[in-house]
Amino acid sequence: MNQYIAAIDQGTTSSRCMIFDHDGSVVSVAQKEHEQIFPQAGWVEHDPVALWINTREVVAGALAKADLTRADIAAVGITNQRETTVVWERKTGKPIYNAIVWQDTRTDQLCQELGGEDGPDKYRAKTGLPLSTYFSGPKIRWILDNVDGAREKAEAGELCFGTVDTWILWHLTEGTHVTDVTNASRTMLMDLETLQWDESICADFGIPMSMLPEIRSSSEIYGKGRPRGNLAGVPVAGILGDQQAATFGQACLAEGEAKNTYGTGNFLLLNTGTTPVHSKHGLLTTLCYKLGDAPAVYALEGSVAVSGSLVQWLRDNLGIIQSAKDIEPLALTVEDNGGAYIVPAFSGLFAPRWRPDARGVIVGLTRFVNKGHLARAALEATAYQTREVIDAMRNDSGVTLSALKVDGGMVVNETLMQFQSDILGVPVIRPVVNETTALGAAYAAGLAVGYWADTDDIRNNWAVGKTWEPSMEESERARLYAEWNKAVERTYNWSD
Repeated sequence: MNQYIAAIDQGTTSSRCMIFDHDGSVVSVAQKEHEQIFPQAGWVEHDPVALWINTREVVAGALAKADLTRADIAAVGITNQRETTVVWERKTGKPIYNAIVWQDTRTDQLCQELGGEDGPDKYRAKTGLPLSTYFSGPKIRWILDNVDGAREKAEAGELCFGTVDTWILWHLTEGTHVTDVTNASRTMLMDLETLQWDESICADFGIPMSMLPEIRSSSEIYGKGRPRGNLAGVPVAGILGDQQAATFGQACLAEGEAKNTYGTGNFLLLNTGTTPVHSKHGLLTTLCYKLGDAPAVYALEGSVAVSGSLVQWLRDNLGIIQSAKDIEPLALTVEDNGGAYIVPAFSGLFAPRWRPDARGVIVGLTRFVNKGHLARAALEATAYQTREVIDAMRNDSGVTLSALKVDGGMVVNETLMQFQSDILGVPVIRPVVNETTALGAAYAAGLAVGYWADTDDIRNNWAVGKTWEPSMEESERARLYAEWNKAVERTYNWSD
């Protein structure tokens, strides 16, 4: 048997390749950041060609670091930034426009037009999603409406659409046009029950069905690596959107199990079993995963647009810190937030409020507040937003959280993790392997080729790394959360 499984993790700010052994331990990793393109306020783009080039480079780097070749890899899985939209020519494989990133808000007016008298909930019963700039469908429509010749080419069957998993798979295998159920469920174009593209919604959006990839399960062999590549002949056997991959990597495989990923944004998923649960409190109903022919598993999700990217903003736009890791030492120069709150509604507010009119604010400023207080307020913003999502999830599901499993790049920040535990009033648990997104994609691929026998292997691999226990008085918790809510209300009605 081949010794290892590889995972390609194409995220919002970087591309990575991670190689895992049978215990789920990291054998090798290579990573490369890519440019964030901001053509105007509210627009966020990536160069799709750069994403593919960087993917190839990190695959080669991860293999080289561990002195491995493709012969050592049993299968490769793909996980990706979800909703980000790429449209390319079927014949040439060349994109006709930059990738429009999930954070992009240019389709706000279009979403209002599509909703009409029915409003944001027009397609929620079928798709589990509100009409929002977040999802892929409106982004496809924008490209067709605004790129010269795009609509004519699309109607002639000459264009392909894909989320980033599909874009990477197309090039990795030389032309396989496939996505999995988790990514398809983030387009606003898939029926949650049938797991197929919905013709009536596509017609409303003006999107030709010929553009859309085939929807498959999250764990099966889709194709093999192209002959000229570093993964030539290796089965590509797993695809999961990044947050679903993290849920899978955290072994949240039973109904009622939840995880929170702290990355560019913040995403909390609760496994709801094989029946979709429709939210009444601003959460998304989404696919959690589907293993081969087994029934699909669903989740409730709370999506926060800005968490780690707020730290990047402090670094890149304000110059308060030199690197992301500087945020914690700076926050520790003060005892609290000094009365300051940052609400990072750069792209409006996502779950559970769904206010596209909101914009970011810093409130509570006095002459006392310094950059240490702002650093602490930035970290605390992530914890407050997580609390909002968990409150909504409890109201929807009736499940009271007893502990929170966490993962992602920000969980190395112990100050944030302690504050998260304090503001929730429950333990926060970090696993031994923090980067569970890539691990989840590896598990999906490995299960498809028999590298892991079944999901019991995944459960057995999961292990606690560290636990934070709450130490804040309930009265202080209530006071801080009330002030946070006052701050959030100051963001409303800013954008028309």
